[in-house]
Amino acid sequence: QVQLVESGGGLVQAGGSLRLSCAVSGIIFSRSHMGWYRQAPGKQREMVAVTTSAGDTNYANSVKDRFIISRDNAKNTVYLQMNSLKPEDTGVYYCNAITSYRDYSTYWGQGTQVSVSS
Repeated sequence: QVQLVESGGGLVQAGGSLRLSCAVSGIIFSRSHMGWYRQAPGKQREMVAVTTSAGDTNYANSVKDRFIISRDNAKNTVYLQMNSLKPEDTGVYYCNAITSYRDYSTYWGQGTQVSVSS
């Protein structure tokens, strides 16, 4: 059974920081692509940051130079360090896994709420 469990969300003032974590089980984490997506109220889910199994990273333009995605293959965990948070960063943040080593199946976590007050 594949599980992705996010944690670390909360309420923070603009300019503050949060670190999200996503603990993964049931897949070969080190050989999977991992990502963070978010969904604001009334909007579609969008990519925030992704990291491949090789360690390459890609970010949405809106979070470049503020957010950092990282992974710890020994702990089967992916992180999202969010700095200089803005009210427009508010939303539910979802962890995503793609099993790039086999059938490219996609898995999602349950989401964690991030709220940034102005």
